[in-house]
Amino acid sequence: MRIKSAEFQAMAERVLRVTELTSRLNVLPFEDEAGKADLLEQILGKKPPPRVTIYPPFYTDHGLHLDLGERVFINQNCTFLDYAGIRIGERTMIGPKVTFITSGHPVDPEERRLYLTGAPIDVAENVWIGAGATILPGVTIGRDAVIAAGAVVADDVPPASLVVGGKATVHRQW
Repeated sequence: MRIKSAEFQAMAERVLRVTELTSRLNVLPFEDEAGKADLLEQILGKKPPPRVTIYPPFYTDHGLHLDLGERVFINQNCTFLDYAGIRIGERTMIGPKVTFITSGHPVDPEERRLYLTGAPIDVAENVWIGAGATILPGVTIGRDAVIAAGAVVADDVPPASLVVGGKATVHRQW
């Protein structure tokens, strides 16, 4: 998406609106279920499915492209940069401080400020994502998989598997 486009401007306006809504959500008393439900409906553009649990603080940049299945549990301090789309399957548990990122910028320094890149994230059913994990654009996580705490997930995860690690390595230079 080109940064100087009508699509980008609309996204930027939505980001400002959702930032205002999440800042209100994150200061509500914990027991204010009605207030949380109202704000989450505005953030997501629809009521969350039955038995979804979201513990504030909760952050998203867009909200309308976050698709939550039934019985999803989201612990405190999670971030969902969902402009390119995030689907979280039923019965998935997400630990504290997990980050989902669907958008970014080109690697080339000359192009970084010209446009955004992005790809959706798809998390199947019954996945467990440990505290502080980061899920990057375009990743699919298979059913029953476990993402270890602190893992940086840049590649697809097969069903019923455990992934660990977060070591950064030099991939290329320019």
